[in-house]
Amino acid sequence: MKKRMTTQSVSSITDFGDRFSRFFSNRPRLCRTLGNLETKTFSAEIGRQVIDRPIFISGLARSDSTILLECLAAHEQTVSHRYRDYPLASIPLWWNRFVDRAVENNHKPVERFHQDGLFVTPGSPEAMEEILWMMFFNDTHRPLLTNVLGADVNHPDFEAFYSDHIRKLLLLRQGSRYLAKNNYLVTRLGYVHKLFPDARFIIPVRNPVDHIASLLRQHRLFCAREQADPKVLHYMRLSGHFEFGLDRRPINTGDTEAVQRILLMWDEGAEVGGWALTWRTIHEFIITCLMENEALREATLIMPFAALCRSPRNILRKLYDHCELLVSDGAVAKQARRISLPDYYQLPFSSGEASAVRDETQDTYQRLLSLSPISVNFS
Repeated sequence: MKKRMTTQSVSSITDFGDRFSRFFSNRPRLCRTLGNLETKTFSAEIGRQVIDRPIFISGLARSDSTILLECLAAHEQTVSHRYRDYPLASIPLWWNRFVDRAVENNHKPVERFHQDGLFVTPGSPEAMEEILWMMFFNDTHRPLLTNVLGADVNHPDFEAFYSDHIRKLLLLRQGSRYLAKNNYLVTRLGYVHKLFPDARFIIPVRNPVDHIASLLRQHRLFCAREQADPKVLHYMRLSGHFEFGLDRRPINTGDTEAVQRILLMWDEGAEVGGWALTWRTIHEFIITCLMENEALREATLIMPFAALCRSPRNILRKLYDHCELLVSDGAVAKQARRISLPDYYQLPFSSGEASAVRDETQDTYQRLLSLSPISVNFS
C-alpha cells in the first residue's frame, strides 16, 4: 500500500526527499558510485537508447526559461527531469521506482515558490541536472573562480556518467529527445556542444529593466522564504540553484574583477547596480561564445521574451522548428494562449535606477538580439 503524501504547498513537493537529501548532500562520491552501479545493472536497456539532438535551455534566471521548458516538455518525444527526481537524480531508475511505491501520485497543481503564476506538481518538468554537474565539478559555484567550461575541457568520468544518465531518462520516460533547462550552462556552451555536436540550444532573453526587476523581486521573496523555512534553502543548495536568496552567488564568466564588483555592490545595498552588471557580463559572455563558434551559433536560438509575448503562436512555431520537433497547429495555439506579459509586479526601483540599468545593458541587449532570427521592435 502506498503511503499518502499530501501536497498543500509547493514546499511539500520537496519534503519527501528532504530526509534523503540530508544524508546524500555531502557524499558526491557515493552518489557517483550508486549511479554507476545503476548503469551497470541496466546496461543492456540503457545501451539501446540513442542520444539524438538533445535540447538545452539556458540563460540568466527569470528569462522565461520555465515556460519554454514546459512547452517543449509537453511534446511526446521529449524527456526531462521532474521535481520528483529530487534529491537522487543520480539514480533516476531506482529512485523513481521507489517514489512510485512510496508516494501517492494524485497531486493537485500548486503555485511554485516564485509566486509567478506557474503551477506545478511533483511530475512537472524542472531544472535538476545541475545536481550531476556539482558531483564532478567542485568549483562550479565558487564566485571568485571561473565557472567557464569550454571545448578544451576533458572529463571522461563525467562525460560517461552524463551520457549514461541521459540514456536512463530516455529509457525511464520513453522518449527520444533529451530536454534540459539549466541556467548554468551559459558558461558551458562550448563544452556541451563538444559533447553533443547535434544539440539544439535555446537562450531566452528579456528586456534588462524588466528582467532585473524580476530578479530583484525573486531575491527578496526567496530571502524571506528561506529565513522562514530552512528546508527551502537546503533544497536550493542541493538542487544547484544559487541565482537568488540567502546563498546567492554570481556566475563567474572568467571576469573575476566584475564578480568582485558585483559582490561589493550587493554588500553595500546597491542591488540594482549589481544585477545590471550581472546581466551585462553574462550576456556579453554569451555573445562572445556565439561569435567565436559558428557551429554553436547555428545551433542556438536567441529567444526574445518580448517577441514571444507579442506573437506567441509564431514564435513558438520558430522554437519547435529550431528544435526539429513536429507539432500540430492546434497544440501550438493551445500553448500560446497561456503566454502573456507578466502583470504580477511593478518595478521595484526608481526611474533613475531604471535609466542606470539601460545605460549599463542596452548596447549588450541590442547586440545579443542581432544574433536572433526573431526581430524585436525597440520603439
